[in-house]
Amino acid sequence: MLKVRIIPCLDIIKNKVVKGVKFKNIKTLGDPVLFAKKYSDSGADEICMLDITASHEKRKTFLKTVEAIAKVIDIPLTVGGGVSQLNDITTLLNAGADKISINTAAVLNPNLIKKASIKHGSQCIVVAIDGKRHNKKMIVTIKGGREKTDKTLINWAKKMQAFGAGELLVTSMDTDGVQKGFDKEMLKLINKEVTIPVIASGGVGKLRHFIEGYETNSSGLLAASVFHTSKYSITKVKNYLKRNKIPVRL
Repeated sequence: MLKVRIIPCLDIIKNKVVKGVKFKNIKTLGDPVLFAKKYSDSGADEICMLDITASHEKRKTFLKTVEAIAKVIDIPLTVGGGVSQLNDITTLLNAGADKISINTAAVLNPNLIKKASIKHGSQCIVVAIDGKRHNKKMIVTIKGGREKTDKTLINWAKKMQAFGAGELLVTSMDTDGVQKGFDKEMLKLINKEVTIPVIASGGVGKLRHFIEGYETNSSGLLAASVFHTSKYSITKVKNYLKRNKIPVRL
């Protein structure tokens, strides 16, 4: 049985870890390198670093931050933000990233996912999907949730799998930062339609939410606030899951 991955997320603005609610009310928390080392040392399975204003500001991810994080951790690092062309992916991989998360650019240029998976292998191409309910539909948003698209969530997820994505990072804007649990409906729908791994993101506030995320068939459970504020440690989450007979790496 596959072991579920516990993944702390570092949302970055101006080289600082931040956290908001539904992508708004942003608060600055601290140095991403220190956060990353702490999580790596305490048993996280992976770390996700997202430069959440890079696409909106039409700039690239801060390479020095990626390089600094890669030097202090010994677990996989996924990096996203400002990726718009094939060379950006190559540059980030060379800087120490293991996987690249692509959101806005995938919508604007879906063929980038095809080209990237052919050049680097689908295993390191993650398509991030920020989903939101709008007019009784689940749609895809871009540029850090600032812009709605005409893409429906499930069709987009299936298309990205067909185009070569090796993994999907699915964040519900409806639950992000609210701490009332993952968007189970959204995650179950996507996991029912795709065969590649799905990372669940957005909404963790209690330990039981990790169990609920696992029950959506997501292979990775991503959280930010509960880790950044030390409400829960990685160890506490994993021990809790183990006690509830959910397979984790200890």
